[in-house]
Amino acid sequence: MKIPGAQMIIESLKKENVDVIFGYPGGAVLNLYDQLYDADIRHIMSRHEQGAIHAADGYSRMTGRPGVVFATSGPGATNLVTGIATAYMDSVPMVVFTGQVASPLIGTDAFQEADIFGITLPITKHNYLVTDVEELPRIIKEAFYLATTGRRGPVLIDLPKDVQQAVTDYRYPDKVEIPGYNPTYEGHPGQITRAAKAIGRAKKPVIYAGGGVVYAEAHQELLTLAEKAQIPVTTTLMGLSGFPGNHPLSVGMLGMHGMYWANMAMHEADLIIAIGARFDDRVTGKLSHFAKNAKIIHIDIDPAEIGKNVKVDIPVVGDVKRVLCEVLKKVEPKNHEDWLARIGEWRKEVPLGYNQEDDSDISPQYVIEMIYQETDGEALITTEVGQHQMWTAQYYKFNKPRSFASSGGLGTMGYGFPASLGAQVARPGETVFCIAGDGSFQMNSQELATAVEYNIPVKVAIINNQFLGMVRQWQQMFFKRRYSSVVMEQGPDFVKLAEAYGATGLRAEKPSEVTAVIKKALETPGPVVMDFRVRAEENVFPMVPPNCPICDMVRGEE
Repeated sequence: MKIPGAQMIIESLKKENVDVIFGYPGGAVLNLYDQLYDADIRHIMSRHEQGAIHAADGYSRMTGRPGVVFATSGPGATNLVTGIATAYMDSVPMVVFTGQVASPLIGTDAFQEADIFGITLPITKHNYLVTDVEELPRIIKEAFYLATTGRRGPVLIDLPKDVQQAVTDYRYPDKVEIPGYNPTYEGHPGQITRAAKAIGRAKKPVIYAGGGVVYAEAHQELLTLAEKAQIPVTTTLMGLSGFPGNHPLSVGMLGMHGMYWANMAMHEADLIIAIGARFDDRVTGKLSHFAKNAKIIHIDIDPAEIGKNVKVDIPVVGDVKRVLCEVLKKVEPKNHEDWLARIGEWRKEVPLGYNQEDDSDISPQYVIEMIYQETDGEALITTEVGQHQMWTAQYYKFNKPRSFASSGGLGTMGYGFPASLGAQVARPGETVFCIAGDGSFQMNSQELATAVEYNIPVKVAIINNQFLGMVRQWQQMFFKRRYSSVVMEQGPDFVKLAEAYGATGLRAEKPSEVTAVIKKALETPGPVVMDFRVRAEENVFPMVPPNCPICDMVRGEE
C-alpha cells in the first residue's frame, strides 16, 4: 500500500504502541499534524516546545516507556534542545520528531531552517536526517529500539517537508539490525564471582545506587541484596525511589547536600558497590580524597562509565537487574552490626533538622514534610532545580519505584512543572505534586494553560523565598553576601496567576496554614498552585563546599 511519509509516521507510532504525543505544531509539520487529526493517539499541545519535551520526559520516567515529541523546524526544534540535553544527561528514553525545510532548501538559510541534526549530535544517543521516504519505517523502528535498549536516551528524527509528503509503499520492519550496536546485558561470570567474594570479605560495605537501578526495574533485587548481606544503601539524586527511603538500611542521599552519615559511611567504607551510578562530581567531592580506603565494584550497562571518574577494582558491565540476580546466587548472608551501629552514631551526631516555631516564618523543610505526611508518602513527585530540590531529596521519603522525577545531570530550571504534567498523564489515577522554587516555576509557568485545557490535576507547591535560593546561598557562603542579581521580590502574585489561567490558587503565610492549604489542594479537582511564603534566607545543610572531600561538610549555620 502506498502512503505518504507523514502517514507512515503515525502508522509506525501505532505499531510502537504510542498512546500519547507531546508537541507544538508549525509550518514544517503541517502534513504530520494533518495525519494526526484522524489518528487514535492522544496529543497534548503545550504552550512552548520546552514544555512539551519536559512533559514527555516526565511521562517516560514514570512509565519506563519512551516519551514522544513533535515540533516544527527552526525555533520549534531549537526550543527542544534544553529538554533533549536534560533527557540525555539522565538517560531518559525519548523519540523526538522535528520538521525540517524541504530537502532542496536545506543549507540555503531558508525560512525557519536550523541544522537540528548537527545541533543535537552531542546530546542525543543517536539522530537521523531522513533523506528518502523509503528509509522512514526502518529509521523509526531503529529509533525506538535505540532509545529503549542499552543505556537509554533520546533519539531525534529530522523530517524534511518533502519527505513527509512523498508517497511510497509502506511496510514496518519486524526487527532491527544495527551493525556494531550490541549492548551487553549479561555480566561476566568471573567478575560476578569476584564481586560476591569481595562482598563476603567486606567489614564496612556501602551500596551506592543510582538511576540505573530505577531504569532497570531492579528495586527488588537491590532490596534483597541489601537485606541478605545487611549492607547500608545510599542513593544519588537519580537513585531516589530505587530503594525504600523508610527502610532501616537506607542512609538516604549522599553528595554535596547528602546526609552527613551517608557521606561519612562512603568516606570510611572498605567496599563500595556502585550500581547504575556514575560517580558524578556532586557525589565524589574532591576526587583525590574520595573513598581512599575502599575497593570499588561498579555495575553498569554502559562500559564507558566504568573507570571514567574513579579507579574501579571489579568492573561488571551488564544490565543491573540481571547482574544483581547472579550476584545474589553467590552472596552469603552476613551481619554488619558494628558497621551499622557506627553509621547510627553519625546519624545521631549530626541529625537532619530545622527550626519551625508556631509564630515564625514558614520553614521550607516543614512544607515538604507536611506534603509527605498529607499524601502518606504515596504521591509522585517532580521538582524544579534549586534549594527546594535538595530539601525534597532530604525530607520526602521515596518508598516506591518511579515516584520521583527531577533534572539531575543538567540541573534544568523549568523542568519540574511540565514534567509533572507528563507524570500525571502517564499515571492519571495517582496524586502528582510538583515542588518548585519561585524562580524555576516562572520559567515554564505558561504550561498552566496546558494543565487547565486538558484538566491535568497536578498540585504545584511553590517554595517562595523571593530569591534564586541556591545561587543566593552560594553568594552568602562564598561571596560575602554580595547578592548579585538573585532577588526576585518582583515576582507575580501566584494565586492570581493560577486564577488567570483558570486553575485554583492558594497561599500560606504562616506555619499554621500549611497543612490546611495542602489538604485543600488535595480536595480540589483540577490543577492547583500553592504559594508557600517561606523564610527567605534559609540554607540547605549539610553542604560539601566545592572541591572539598565529602567528609568535609558544613553542618549548619555558624
